[in-house]
Amino acid sequence: MIAEIISVGTELLLGNILNTNAQHLSKHLADLGIEVHFQTVVGDNPARIMAAVETAYTRADTVIMTGGLGPTKDDITKEMLAEYFHRKLVMDEQALAMLENLLTAAGRQSLKDSLAKQALVPENSLVLYNHHGTAPGIIMEYDGRTCILLPGPPKEMEPMFAEYCMDYLRARSHRVLVSVNIKMLSIEEAPRLAVGEAPVADALDELLDQENPTVATYAKDDGCLIRVTAAAADHDAAMGMIEPVIAEIRHRLGDEYIRYIREELPE
Repeated sequence: MIAEIISVGTELLLGNILNTNAQHLSKHLADLGIEVHFQTVVGDNPARIMAAVETAYTRADTVIMTGGLGPTKDDITKEMLAEYFHRKLVMDEQALAMLENLLTAAGRQSLKDSLAKQALVPENSLVLYNHHGTAPGIIMEYDGRTCILLPGPPKEMEPMFAEYCMDYLRARSHRVLVSVNIKMLSIEEAPRLAVGEAPVADALDELLDQENPTVATYAKDDGCLIRVTAAAADHDAAMGMIEPVIAEIRHRLGDEYIRYIREELPE
């Protein structure tokens, strides 16, 4: 499974808010063994949203979109995806009742049309009811393509993804990704050995060209980080692929210059 994340919101393009949604989703998709090759940010514009979706489906089978599900006129993500999948918008009575209950609890008497539009969902879709806000999420499937629509506010998106989407995606992913981090000592701690990223990468040489497991180096202030990642059917199989690579890295770099070796655990 290959996924693409599309974050919708002009405020993201203007730099008014930080796009933590894409970071959160990417981490959890990796834990599920789902590859993310592209992330896209697009403003609240119908033509550009549609172009982003059409492009995404040329390189991914699953598109996850955040933002644009709210009550204002520029919240148009749901409408654009309903059009893309050729589905009518219909009123979901449970989502509408949840909106009415929220208004009653807030001491408001009437539900305006602008708020009620959040309860409109594409027909024949899976509705993800929002227990932390107003706009429900949506999952649509058609012709081998899946689209997941999630609200933009992180306090709504993150619990909705955990409650509904993790199990949904786990059932469709046939592998896991496992990563092990190898942390080197800093240059200050080992001044007589070149332990910066460039010399470490030189020592690892052809290991950095492997595809599975992959080996990557990252420059850090407190010492170079090496990450070894394997994709496999389960955790034990992935570790079986990683362990020989770790042994070779230890042989090339020397245990005395390694701060720690530990598995990168999901957050």
